[in-house]
Amino acid sequence: MTPHISRKTRVTGAALAAAGLLAAGITVGTAGASTTQTSAKSAMPIKLSASHRAELLRDASTTKAQTAKELGLGSQEQLVVKDVIKDADGTTHTRYERTFGGLPVLGGDLVVHTAKGGAIKSTTKASKHSIKVASTTAKIAPTAAAKSAQGTATKTLSAKGADAQTPKKVVWAASGKPVLAYDTIVKGVQKDGTPSRMHVITDANTGKKLFQYDEIHTGKGESQYSGSVELGTKKDGGKFTLTDDGRGGHKTTNLENSENGEGKPFSDDDDAWGTGKPDDPQTAAVDAAYGAGVTWDYYKTVHGREGIKGDGKGASSRVHYGDSYVNAFWDDSCFCMTYGDGEGNKKPLTALDVAAHEMSHGVTAATANLEYSGESGGLNEATSDIFGTSAEFFAKSEKDPGDYLIGEKIDINGDGSPLRYMDKPSKDGQSQDNWDSNTGGLDPHYSSGVANHFFYLLSEGSGPKEIGGVKYDSPTADGSKVEGIGRDKAEKIWFKALTEYMTSTTDYKGAREATVKAATDLYKAGSPEVKGVEAAWAGVAVK
Repeated sequence: MTPHISRKTRVTGAALAAAGLLAAGITVGTAGASTTQTSAKSAMPIKLSASHRAELLRDASTTKAQTAKELGLGSQEQLVVKDVIKDADGTTHTRYERTFGGLPVLGGDLVVHTAKGGAIKSTTKASKHSIKVASTTAKIAPTAAAKSAQGTATKTLSAKGADAQTPKKVVWAASGKPVLAYDTIVKGVQKDGTPSRMHVITDANTGKKLFQYDEIHTGKGESQYSGSVELGTKKDGGKFTLTDDGRGGHKTTNLENSENGEGKPFSDDDDAWGTGKPDDPQTAAVDAAYGAGVTWDYYKTVHGREGIKGDGKGASSRVHYGDSYVNAFWDDSCFCMTYGDGEGNKKPLTALDVAAHEMSHGVTAATANLEYSGESGGLNEATSDIFGTSAEFFAKSEKDPGDYLIGEKIDINGDGSPLRYMDKPSKDGQSQDNWDSNTGGLDPHYSSGVANHFFYLLSEGSGPKEIGGVKYDSPTADGSKVEGIGRDKAEKIWFKALTEYMTSTTDYKGAREATVKAATDLYKAGSPEVKGVEAAWAGVAVK
């Protein structure tokens, strides 16, 4: 038998996904630069090997009862270890979920920040309320909750096949005083063919709907680029497959226009994949595999995170979903990316920015798990835009220089305009430039404008300028002038805030607090970077 070989192969003429050239950041003053650099390095997360991460998780699990006691949690509360990050200075950030009386607490997540010596420095909680309910016995029957949830999902989806699963009893603590509730998952299909896993949260004593959100997060894009890219492939039994052992065993499979299953593995005799034309099924697979590889490399190189969950395991990518499906989506339940072939099955939605955007939803799910509704939903969507844009710049492609335009190559609008603009989000006609009391009521794709605008201001500053051949003109809510600190620093601040200081219920005010904390950890209190974060938030009316 031929041994398994992990390979790097160059694909000539294969479709190249969207990428970008590194834009020069604005240099912060040199006074105290050495001290600032030392501070930033000590607060940066270190790259954890799979075994080291597993060891830290085991340690946290072993001591979780003692941690709960130190935090003053009630006798019916227990901690469940979810994730761990360790900084260069020895500070450990352990993320926990909570249970009460054996029931999952939605909105009960918290992060414990521990010093090198083991002492708890601080705690970040999703809920400020004490977690307790008078009784864990429901007054409403599960069948009633399921029927109500199915009706809600059917109305929301306006589509076929809504099927309510058996409700699970939980404690709802994400908003207001904790209450006993049911979490009902309703499976279905949206009008555009996107699968749906709608969660409907129902008060278990009154039957009132408390919340709803969909597990499936969608985005749009296409791949029409030519060139050669390197792929990780594997030889097995005389044929090659799109299996990348160098990136956690990521696999790319062919759904062959079906809407279910894992898909059929791609195989090739000579390890030369695709033609750059959409009529070759391998072309979409090349782009999907390339996008997954660049996203893996971005998170590992820039943020020290190996894999979406930080555990060194690769996701999977499924291409050729459905018939003329004009979308792509991340599904955490299968830990996979899925791509349609676009209008007329001629424009596969497999561009790099789509891949990085959607897989970043997976990173968010594995860390802060921002609820995909209200202001936290906007932050969730913006996080994917921020890291999708950052991955484009990271790729340094000469074919498509990086920019702060979202979906600029896909021409969904039919006039060559982008889907979203980070310098002035309202240019798309629907997104918000600045926060106001109505932000939480918008679709997450539009409330994300506030955070996207913040990130642009933090990176590049306000006013007119040209970056990489693209002209921008970013306003501020109060007319103030904001000086950028550079994208390299901005993306590190956002990542640290997401993974260490944001929780499932974080809103825009909470995001401001999280990014100020992250910038303070990295660059010290009163630094130009911290002042830059504060100024950028003021520029989008978040104070």
